[in-house]
Amino acid sequence: MDTRRMGFNTKLVHAGIPDDPLGSVVTPVYQTSTFAFRNAKQGADRFAGLADGYIYSRIGNPTTAALEQNVAQLENGFGATATASGMGAVSTAYMALLSRGDHVVSTASVYGPSRVLMEKHMGRFGVESTFLDTSDLDRLRRAVKPSTRLVYVESPSNPAMLVTDLRGAADIAHQAGALLVVDNTFASPFLQKPLDLGADVALHSVTKFINGHADVVGGILVARTEALHKQLRAMVVIMGCSMDPHQASMVSRGLKTLSLRMERAQANALEIAQWLERHPKVEWVSYLGLPSHPQHELVKRQMAGPGAMISFEVKGGVEAGARLMDSVRLAVLAVSLGGVETLICHPASMTHASMGREARLEGGVSDGLVRYSVGIEDVADLIADLDQALAQV
Repeated sequence: MDTRRMGFNTKLVHAGIPDDPLGSVVTPVYQTSTFAFRNAKQGADRFAGLADGYIYSRIGNPTTAALEQNVAQLENGFGATATASGMGAVSTAYMALLSRGDHVVSTASVYGPSRVLMEKHMGRFGVESTFLDTSDLDRLRRAVKPSTRLVYVESPSNPAMLVTDLRGAADIAHQAGALLVVDNTFASPFLQKPLDLGADVALHSVTKFINGHADVVGGILVARTEALHKQLRAMVVIMGCSMDPHQASMVSRGLKTLSLRMERAQANALEIAQWLERHPKVEWVSYLGLPSHPQHELVKRQMAGPGAMISFEVKGGVEAGARLMDSVRLAVLAVSLGGVETLICHPASMTHASMGREARLEGGVSDGLVRYSVGIEDVADLIADLDQALAQV
């Protein structure tokens, strides 16, 4: 079925599902490492790219391909490549698109391991990087050099909740002869489509909102052009970070309810953010749906909604935040985000600890920042949980 001109929710359910000779309603799990050829010529033709078909699951698998085709359509891209983890997708983008002597400009508050990989490891191989607040397009423009080959943006950023004007960032990157890669994990294709705004690659940790059930780790890269798609896929294959077919099946199942989950979680998040903003023990709240957010108007232009992520700080700093997290009963104290359950964590000591304090503060990740990933529970119960926890502070 050609679903390319159909609505988003129809694509969620039907895009990418291949015809099955036995009539399976969902894509079967092809749990195999290798695929047989009818004869030697067919094998040779497949290896040479002269015939369609599968060879080896590291190179391609029908179950994984169904997920890739689905997400590519959701992001309006040419093609997608699934990876074994979100960091597999980040690593692939870096390795496929950068060489010795190249320069990268990136969001200061990008996911901690993404920054550490660039500064500590890609730096060892001669790649230079500059991290800054990419929501300031003037600063982004000034940071670009003749050697800049990649602008790597996370928007909304994790966990500072800063939003970059993606169309403006794409113009700056392309004028410099660079590519724009956008980590779209926090938004998901339901809320934001970077390729429609000029980005060259959109990537996700599908562990988060796309899967949505906290039971699978994975990543995916969606390329705007055929050439970029081939470049990224070749790197995934050679590095061996391809997604397993069982992973892909689990993600495909979770993906079908993305809209329903996001609508509920987003509605909960807005009500909770408004409640937190009024609470006397809360220093500040950063939520894209609040008029107090500095990029609130940009969010309304660029995104279909403010999402389900809230950052806030409790009065009293780190100790007060720790008391809050030790006192919640319904929210789960754990890293990750985007699941049906509400999660709470302390980025400075958990997800972003590897960045170092100076880099964290530069990216807006203060010592007392609390990250709250809102789930689909009854909002009254979530607020009651926060209320009793804040009473312990």
